[in-house]
Amino acid sequence: MNSRLSVAAVSAVSLVALMGGTTVATAQESDPAPKSCDGVRLTGELPAPAPGQAVSGQITIGPDCEPELGSVRRGPASDRPARTATTTTTVAAAAGHQLRGWNEMYDCCNIRMTGLYTASSWDTADGRVTTAGTTATQEWNREPWDAGWSLTSQTAKDDCATDCAEVNSEAHADFAYQGVFDPTGDWYDNTHHSYVQLKADGTASCRFDVELRHTFVGWNWRYGCE
Repeated sequence: MNSRLSVAAVSAVSLVALMGGTTVATAQESDPAPKSCDGVRLTGELPAPAPGQAVSGQITIGPDCEPELGSVRRGPASDRPARTATTTTTVAAAAGHQLRGWNEMYDCCNIRMTGLYTASSWDTADGRVTTAGTTATQEWNREPWDAGWSLTSQTAKDDCATDCAEVNSEAHADFAYQGVFDPTGDWYDNTHHSYVQLKADGTASCRFDVELRHTFVGWNWRYGCE
């Protein structure tokens, strides 16, 4: 099972390195070991695993503010926490195929800051997708004094729902932060994007993006599908 990862900086970059087909663009070069880093856009693409299995990837912001790509992980779907979205009752009841996806940002203390989750179900017959649907949910971390991350916008759509050659679903969520690490609310902003393609032969693929206005050393992005 192959996977493809790419990392692209939102702000101006001074170096682009190619490593085995993976593009890594540095976000900040002026300070050899800064704590806070410029913004980046991170992208990961994964083929859907076999039923009962999960596949995931991770990218960490390293001490020099460069994204560090981890290896793709595979394992039983039961290892995944049950916070991912659940499929709608109507579609799930009849669906022969199901797929869940996650797209999460964690801080350096392993606290999940923001997350976007999708759940897809689809049925197939005679080379067509007869019925399909994808739902999206969002989660974010709040601080005890009524501060922290907040959901500012979210959208989700399917390009087809019945009698389709294939179905392309997408979900988006934007989160803003105002709290102990930035009382102004102008510094941090995480925007998550998830894309799922459901095919008539029962296969599927997952693609994920996250855009970070600013990052911090040790932040890590986790994404996957099962």
